[in-house]
Amino acid sequence: MTTYKEIFGKPIKVLSSDPANETEGQVWYNSTSGTFKTSLATAAWSAGSPLSTGRRGARNIGTQASSLFVAGNLVGPPGTTLTVIVEEYNGSGWSSSPSVSNAVYGFSNAGTSTAGLKAGGFYPPINNTEEYNGSSWTAGGALNQARGTVSGAGTQTAGLAFGGRGTPDTTYRANAEEYNGSAWANVNAMPTASGDNIGGGIQTSAISAGGENPTLLSNVFEYDGTNWTTGTSLPAGNSDAAGSGSSSTDFLVFGGTLSPNTTSLKYDGSAWTATASLATGRRSLAGSGSPSSASIAAGGAPVTNNGTNTEEYNLSTSTVIGAAFSSGGNMPDATSKVADGGTQTAAVQGGGQKNNPDSSPTSSSEYNGTSWTAGNALPASYGSVTGATGTQTALITGGGGSPSTVTFEYDGTNWTAGGSLGTGRYNGKCLGTQTAAAYCGGRVSPPSLNNVEEYNGSSWTAVTAMPIAIRSGGGIGTQTAGVVVSGFQGPSSPPVSPTSSVSRGVLGFDYDGSSWTAGASALIAGADGGAAGIQTVAIYLAGENPALSPGSITTSQTYDGTSYTTNASVIRSRATAFGITSSRTAAVGTAAMIFGGADPAATPNDTAATEEYNAGTTTVNPARNITTS
Repeated sequence: MTTYKEIFGKPIKVLSSDPANETEGQVWYNSTSGTFKTSLATAAWSAGSPLSTGRRGARNIGTQASSLFVAGNLVGPPGTTLTVIVEEYNGSGWSSSPSVSNAVYGFSNAGTSTAGLKAGGFYPPINNTEEYNGSSWTAGGALNQARGTVSGAGTQTAGLAFGGRGTPDTTYRANAEEYNGSAWANVNAMPTASGDNIGGGIQTSAISAGGENPTLLSNVFEYDGTNWTTGTSLPAGNSDAAGSGSSSTDFLVFGGTLSPNTTSLKYDGSAWTATASLATGRRSLAGSGSPSSASIAAGGAPVTNNGTNTEEYNLSTSTVIGAAFSSGGNMPDATSKVADGGTQTAAVQGGGQKNNPDSSPTSSSEYNGTSWTAGNALPASYGSVTGATGTQTALITGGGGSPSTVTFEYDGTNWTAGGSLGTGRYNGKCLGTQTAAAYCGGRVSPPSLNNVEEYNGSSWTAVTAMPIAIRSGGGIGTQTAGVVVSGFQGPSSPPVSPTSSVSRGVLGFDYDGSSWTAGASALIAGADGGAAGIQTVAIYLAGENPALSPGSITTSQTYDGTSYTTNASVIRSRATAFGITSSRTAAVGTAAMIFGGADPAATPNDTAATEEYNAGTTTVNPARNITTS
């Protein structure tokens, strides 16, 4: 049985892989990649090069990039005259092509520009068939019944002709015939006789839409190679329109008898959906191509009676992957409040705190985007850190313990002592790089701090304090473009000396390297969370707030430099300062990772789980067979 996930109250299908052919508006959860996905499309008609000779009642054979515009009625002064003229379109312009043998209009059409098929037509009704090989037309097997305004589908060696009108031209036909490359054979007739139908598809998946008998019809019939069945009717009766498509489940109808008719309708086998409108309304036009990628509309009788118009239909489709967390490799040991840095594919963590039993390990490990590998140990136990920044090969971390001025640097192999902090503390936040860092806030036992120190690669220097005391919040960005947000927050404008009057807050503050200003507030008050990214592209997970249910906050927030937005939820509930990393020197808040932490509501509450965050992508697929968010 299909299972579902919920997104904002909407049930979403859970699939192990992406569907082969997405449908319009479809949203699904790929359980293998751990991503939510949907599809989007943008359709438009645009002007193409005009025909050399304007006409109506002609037929198109081929694709948008390689199409034949065959015969038809000359339109406009000095009158209406049948013609044998054929023009060929190469995707940018029309050129003369070998003429057909009979001046005719309203015939069945099938095949390609190098293997084309035409049969029947007016006037009077004829039964002759002609085949095109890319350079010349030759006679094929004759239809069993002469008729005009007949519709066609299929290929040169597997064609289908159906409907039409006989003599007199008010005699409407229901019969259908199949072509095998040499002869036509009668097959099951359509349920309703009609002429001027819109036809398309292939011999085993054809469609007839609309037509007249003698009033306009909205009937739709689908042919499976043996039988005709009734499909979903057009929204309104229509004839003398054009169509494109390779099956009865992927079909486009445009133009027609409504004057001027600019409407385009797309059919997926069950419903008609309005899509981009023609720029020039017209009837008796010709069409071919694919509704899922590229179609062409040529000629016809517009209001101006100038039947040279050519328009190209293009559907730019895209697959949108929603933001989501997916499982990564577990840490070697369940730990929280670690020193952490790097990116989703090159991360490092060390030290930290274990609750079961309570201890501060010296171990470290590195992540390669798939798994963790044990690294060299720290020189000493190092718990309650959370103040670290940098890369897998150049990390700086300070504070920790109860409280400490100790600083360690990591070079990708070894941990060594760095310059000591001026004020001992823990649970602060580091911004920047190993040689240009800022340590912000934190706590002594129990008061919180607002003071800030900057590191130049060898020593720390006190700089402008934050407006309020903050510990266990989120920190992102660099020494000259940073943000500290949420966490346990003290009163406004406290002295530099510690203060214990704190609570979980949402306020954010921006740092420019010399001064602090009020920034955007987070959406959820929390503490012992984490953040990754830079000042204008970041992700933040608030951590825990016992006043909420559940107490551990699972919803992430993204930050664009102006405001926070609710984003994807983590798989594993966690708090108490888990690691969260991405580059703090580039806009890579779109690909972060979180790991470790502890959930006070869980038993055991320590976790080794790693999750990778992907902000989602939009991939344009202009040629993909996808009907589409």
